[in-house]
Amino acid sequence: MELVKTPARRGLLAGLRRSAKALLSGAACVAALSALPGAASSETLGQALADAYRTSGLLEQNRLVLKAADEDAAQAVAALRPVLAWTAQATNSYAEATGITSNTASAGLSLSYTLFDFGSTQLSVEMAKETVLITRQQLLAYEQQVLLRAVTAYMEVRRSLQTLQLRRANVRLLSEELRAAQDRFEVGEVTRTDVAQAEAALAGARAGLTAAQGALIQAQLEYEAAVGHKPGDLAPAARLGKVPAQSSEAVNIALQTHPSMNAARRQVTLAELRLQQADLAVMPSIDLSASVNLRRDLDSSVNATTRTVGIGASGPIYSGGAIAAARRQAVLNRDAQLANLRVVSTDITQNVGNAFSGVQIARAASVAGQEQVRAAEVAFEGVREEANLGSRTTLDVLTQEQDLLDARVSYLSSQVDEVNSRYQLLATMGLLTAENLGLNVEIYDPAAYYNMVKDAPAGLSAQGRKLDSVLRRIGKD
Repeated sequence: MELVKTPARRGLLAGLRRSAKALLSGAACVAALSALPGAASSETLGQALADAYRTSGLLEQNRLVLKAADEDAAQAVAALRPVLAWTAQATNSYAEATGITSNTASAGLSLSYTLFDFGSTQLSVEMAKETVLITRQQLLAYEQQVLLRAVTAYMEVRRSLQTLQLRRANVRLLSEELRAAQDRFEVGEVTRTDVAQAEAALAGARAGLTAAQGALIQAQLEYEAAVGHKPGDLAPAARLGKVPAQSSEAVNIALQTHPSMNAARRQVTLAELRLQQADLAVMPSIDLSASVNLRRDLDSSVNATTRTVGIGASGPIYSGGAIAAARRQAVLNRDAQLANLRVVSTDITQNVGNAFSGVQIARAASVAGQEQVRAAEVAFEGVREEANLGSRTTLDVLTQEQDLLDARVSYLSSQVDEVNSRYQLLATMGLLTAENLGLNVEIYDPAAYYNMVKDAPAGLSAQGRKLDSVLRRIGKD
């Protein structure tokens, strides 16, 4: 049957052509954003991660916590050294029975030093060092948390922005479809139902556009919180860091490098040191003491000097069961840390397996999504041409347009999910750090402050004054 191109049908054909042009131009815009490298002014993922590393308040807080742990180690070292103290006193006394008043003044120096305690104090030093090492691993865990949040925020902004562009193109497209349906309705070629279908589709598209605008605002706010500044033009995400090809390889790396695993190992070592110290609680200690005291009678100008030197030993005989209870507690804590090590190992193995599987799933979804978009584009072109010939209805075109939009949004999300899953895998392996990613930042040295205080310098020494200067700068920052 020969088709007659009435004015209404000619209007429909023109509308469909405008609709297709709007859809394809919007899709091409999004595809270009996804495929082309960022412009020179675009911010890269590496730059965003570097900014997050530099500006994170969480990292700064835990760097100070580490410095405080370093000072615990310095105090433990100081306990191995002699303690020198001074005293001064002035007294006035009155004897009511005799009516005699006396005025005296005294000053003295005292020195105390533990000569031998069977290594108990030295164990305290080793325990403080282990605590420092544990705190360093905890700082690395926070670093991974900060960088993973920045990656997620970066990708969510890109997802939201490109989804918004797709939604805008869809609204323009459906607006053309509605005008074409109204033109045909005016000349009686379609019913009110066709117009209502087009109106409903446009209303749904506008609701989707509003939701996309809200999602973009939320993504931008999260980006600012995670990275430290508002997002500008964001370039496609580069692949920072290497992901193993096999799940078993990823698990082996994680069990060796993940900060939670290293912290759990250190916790076992610390618990064993505490048990050794509990065993030494029943041992005596040998102490040296020395003092010099000068006493002067202010009424008669008589001076008296007293010098003492002594060596003493002390140790527990009976403590009401407290020492035995403390040792049992140390044994239980050691066993608890051993159990925790097994739990952490199991959790890390499972997390790495899940993350590795997530990468594979996201990658497959991305490949399938690309094929789905290609097929939906072909289907849309076919339905559009059939509508031009009058063998397809407005509803057919609207349905295929929605299928194409859904395919593009799904493909876009799968690309973002693939990037996120990749960095999630790096985090579960313990490799999502500024150093491993090669970020353009000054890597924080967790040993720098410890090296300054490890010998427990006195406050009046040159090193002590240098440390005071460091603390003043921290306070100003």
